[in-house]
Amino acid sequence: MTKYHYATVNDVKVFYREAGAQASPAVLLLHGFPTSSHMFRDVIPALSDRYHVVAPDLPGFGFSDAPNRQRFRYSFENLAKIIDSFAQTIGLERYAIYVFDYGAPVGFRLALAHPERITAIISQNGNAYEDGLSQGWNPIQKYWKEPTAKNRAALREFLTPEATTAARGLGQE
Repeated sequence: MTKYHYATVNDVKVFYREAGAQASPAVLLLHGFPTSSHMFRDVIPALSDRYHVVAPDLPGFGFSDAPNRQRFRYSFENLAKIIDSFAQTIGLERYAIYVFDYGAPVGFRLALAHPERITAIISQNGNAYEDGLSQGWNPIQKYWKEPTAKNRAALREFLTPEATTAARGLGQE
């Protein structure tokens, strides 16, 4: 049975889903953009008979806090630091990481920072290099380089149901 929790890390409340025996090998599921741990709602029960499964919502996603941008710089490095502290806070000492999309740069940073903690890396659509970013990422990359209000506003389109549906190839006859 999946349980729902919060852990506070560096003043950020991180929501997470958890299932399976804590004595079992652990798997940390890191979601993509623009999703949350909810994307793993069917995977968690399928794995929980053999694994201790933990799926957090990254800061700014799902039910986790979205820290004020004046106090928190949204970068993969900072997201990785929060998730690293989160894993330590809930007692994950060694674990496999399943990385998807946006969760990949976070998970890969965890693996580089603490290779002794990572038992396996499972990657689905996990990009580790800038050349792998399609043209669809151009507005996001522009915002990364120039975090202006205009460039931020341009990203709002990515968050509409229509854009999400189109990006997934859904809704097409």
